[in-house]
Amino acid sequence: MKIIKVECLPVSTPLKKPVYMPNTRITRIDSLVLKLHTDDGRIGFADSGDTSSWYRGESQDSMASMICDVFAPRILLGEDPRRIEKIVGRMDLLGRDNNQAKSVVDFALHDLKGKILGVPVYELLGGRTVDGARLGWVLSAGRPADVVAEARAALAHGFSLLKLKTGHGTLDDDVAMVSAVREAIGPDVRLTVDANGFWTYEEALKTIRRLDRHGLELIEQPLPHWDIEGMARLRDKVGTPIYADESAQELHHIKEIIDRRAADGLFIKTQKAGGLLKSQRWLTMARLSGLPVMCGCMIGSGLETSPAAHLWVADQWASQYLNEALGPLMIHGVWNSADIPAGADIALNIPRFQDGMLYPNEGPGLGIELNEEFLLRNRTEGKQPRSVSL
Repeated sequence: MKIIKVECLPVSTPLKKPVYMPNTRITRIDSLVLKLHTDDGRIGFADSGDTSSWYRGESQDSMASMICDVFAPRILLGEDPRRIEKIVGRMDLLGRDNNQAKSVVDFALHDLKGKILGVPVYELLGGRTVDGARLGWVLSAGRPADVVAEARAALAHGFSLLKLKTGHGTLDDDVAMVSAVREAIGPDVRLTVDANGFWTYEEALKTIRRLDRHGLELIEQPLPHWDIEGMARLRDKVGTPIYADESAQELHHIKEIIDRRAADGLFIKTQKAGGLLKSQRWLTMARLSGLPVMCGCMIGSGLETSPAAHLWVADQWASQYLNEALGPLMIHGVWNSADIPAGADIALNIPRFQDGMLYPNEGPGLGIELNEEFLLRNRTEGKQPRSVSL
């Protein structure tokens, strides 16, 4: 068995309502859908999720170029798709960074291997540990009254934790938003804040000290991704636990965080880690250090959510903690997957989101059926698909 064709399809999915983060207003999800074809007619596919110049520094074009110009001709074409360890190792040798592009290849390989063996991807990751992943809800930054209303609705729909984004105004506005939400939901609800690395050390120190009284579960990535030493200093001077996201990318970053005692916990995104295989290594580092983990997403379709859904029910360490792979709900502005209109997503059968829980599909591979009509209708304007064949 071998891979004979690689396809990259640029897709843009409009958001029901914008998502606000520091210096960022997201109105659509620009992603890359990958198809890997084998000589026996099977197809494995994956969705990159949103591309972000400030988070990963990758775009639809950069991923398509890396996959079609480097990975396909030098690694994928002619290779047995079941040899995931070999392929991932070669991608790391031939391509520096570019973890989002690598992750899409890894996801599609796992989808293919699951289809070949006739088992869901979670079986390839060690088997099921739990039935579903408990979810936290991520709220867009905004005016206190609007954020409070959304927070109450999320709790009513069964979500286990609320995450507040910063950046809708000044730091005083951020503090006012957190204060309003805490007052509205009471002292016992799990509440976090994510600064996405946009605060300076001085801003983070002063702001977190103002937020300490609100009993937050954690502050996520208060400082830029490169300032691990600053995270360590900050952690010693505030009461609220500090979690690393953008700082916790490759394994050597996690080792530095552990060695410097720079974080109380870690956030993983399967795209940031470089795929499911490398995510398992990532989670082993977290387990080794005793650090709790939470799972984020790049915001994407039911197909983008699927790898994280399979990983979170399989990995025993991860399954103890919350998942925030909410892409389809955020795109369509709903609380449960049953409320997403038929045919409105890249996936025809979105993983089940229900009552604050996420359940992976049960079919072979990722268990996803592609919505080909959606891919055609929502092709990113001005961009063309690319393919490479043997």
